[in-house]
Amino acid sequence: MKNLVPFLLCLFLISTLAYSQQSRVYDKLSMESNILNMTRNYAVYLPPGYDESERSYPVLYLLHGAGDDQTGWIQFGEVQHIADRAIEDGSATAMIIIMPDANTGQRGYFNDVNNEWRYEDFFFEEFLPFVEKKYRIKTDKRYRAIAGLSMGGGGSFFYAMHRPDLFSSACPLSASLRNNSFDAFKEGLESNKVDVKSPNTLQAYYDRHQALRQIELNSLEDMKSVRWYFDCGDDDFLYEGNSLVHIAMRQKEVPHEFRVRDGGHTWGYWRSSLPEVLSFVSESFHQR
Repeated sequence: MKNLVPFLLCLFLISTLAYSQQSRVYDKLSMESNILNMTRNYAVYLPPGYDESERSYPVLYLLHGAGDDQTGWIQFGEVQHIADRAIEDGSATAMIIIMPDANTGQRGYFNDVNNEWRYEDFFFEEFLPFVEKKYRIKTDKRYRAIAGLSMGGGGSFFYAMHRPDLFSSACPLSASLRNNSFDAFKEGLESNKVDVKSPNTLQAYYDRHQALRQIELNSLEDMKSVRWYFDCGDDDFLYEGNSLVHIAMRQKEVPHEFRVRDGGHTWGYWRSSLPEVLSFVSESFHQR
C-alpha cells in the first residue's frame, strides 16, 4: 500500500501534465464594443502548452463566411484537430487563432456606406487591441496573419489591402471578390433601398471595397509587403472574381500563390485548405 501511493501520485501528475499540454478552444467569449454599442462574441484556439508556458505566440485571425459566426471554423472547419495535427507534425508553428463573429447586428466585415455601422473600425480599433492584450500574442506585423473563407475571404483580402502594415500574410479562400462596375454598385444600393446620405462619398467607398480597384490604386510596395495565398475551387461560383484578382496581381508583379483545385464552395474544400494556410502563414512567422 505504501508503494501504491507514490505510484498513484506520479500517475496523477503525468496525466495532469499531459492534459495541460493539450490545445484549448473557447467558442463563446465576448467583449464590449463602444463603436458598435453592443457585446461582440469571438472564439479562440490556444495551442498545446499555452497554459503552462510563459512565451508569446504569433496569431492568425481566421474569418468565417456568410451565415456562420465565430463557431463556424470550430464546428465545421475542425480547426482544433487540423491545427493540432499541423503543429504536431511540424508543418505549422504553434500559434493562437482568433475567430471573430461578423454575423450579429449586420452581416459583414466592413463599415456600411453611411459609416453608421462601423465593423471594420471595430475590428482594428477595439477587437484587435483587446485580444492581443488579453492573450500572449506577439504584436509585430511579422507575427500577425489573416485568412478567411467566402465572405471572410473577402474580409481577409481587403483587411490586408487596407492595413498592410499589420499583416505579414493573407490567405483568402474562395473569397467573395465580385468585381462589379461602379454603376452596378449604385444600382445594387438602389435595389436594396439603401438611403445614401452622402452621394459624393460613393466613389471613394466603391474604390475601397472593389478588389481590382484596390490593386490598381494601392501602393505596390505595400502590397508586396504582404505574402498572399489564394485558393478557390474550380467549381466555385466565386472562381471568376478570384481569377481576375490573380491576373491583376500578376500584371502588377505582386508575388502571390494562387491555387485552383477540384471542388466547390464547401466546408470539405476549406478543411482541405486549412493545413496549407497554417503552413503558409508559419513561413511568415519564421526567421527567413
